[in-house]
Amino acid sequence: MLYNSEYSVNTPFIKQTNTWRELHMDRTFHIERQTNRIILILAVIIATLITGFAVWRVQLTVQAKTQEHLAQEVLRFHILANSDSEEDQALKMKVKDQVLAYLKAEMPQGLNVDETKEWMRRHTDELEETARQTILAENQDYTVSAAVTTCYFPDKTYGDVTFPAGNYEALRIEIGAAKGHNWWCVLYPNLCFTDATNAVVPEEGKEELKNVLTEDEYAEVTAQSDFKIKWYFLERFK
Repeated sequence: MLYNSEYSVNTPFIKQTNTWRELHMDRTFHIERQTNRIILILAVIIATLITGFAVWRVQLTVQAKTQEHLAQEVLRFHILANSDSEEDQALKMKVKDQVLAYLKAEMPQGLNVDETKEWMRRHTDELEETARQTILAENQDYTVSAAVTTCYFPDKTYGDVTFPAGNYEALRIEIGAAKGHNWWCVLYPNLCFTDATNAVVPEEGKEELKNVLTEDEYAEVTAQSDFKIKWYFLERFK
């Protein structure tokens, strides 16, 4: 009876101890499971960051190569207004229209990119005079300069064609202090808007661009690929 009495008295303690052990084991298991989950999540995040960085580096290299080749095959057009006043911005657009009209009338057809650049260099005086006469016709006396030069352009979209940022040769016209917002297009191949309101570029210009670029490069600079989106993010991670 004494043995049974002692057993009876200790039984609740034993049960309580077992319950505590079970709770402790459950808690330990729960903590381990949460820890493993956190480790897995961190591993996925790290792997994603490493992969993303590797992809970013590859895309950056591809972009640089595309820009370098593209710069050799195009001639851009850049007009800087005197200021951002309404009158100066309107004057800039009139100068643009008259210069493009002069080029359409005087520049020979069928020139390649090097011949186009050379023709521009030989006719900068005439281009400058065209701009000057337009300025005088608007009762302004701003100085004006025209030159074929290399300058930096940020990412720029012409219709459905996007050029990556970088250095390009361009016909650059500066009006007065040249401190205002500028106007850009591409003279060769001709990607200056035929319909500025709807941002439409000439199809023949796009065909010429397609002929001088590789298939992949052309896809990268047009809406046929998602490279415009990639360039958007690349610019923000530089």
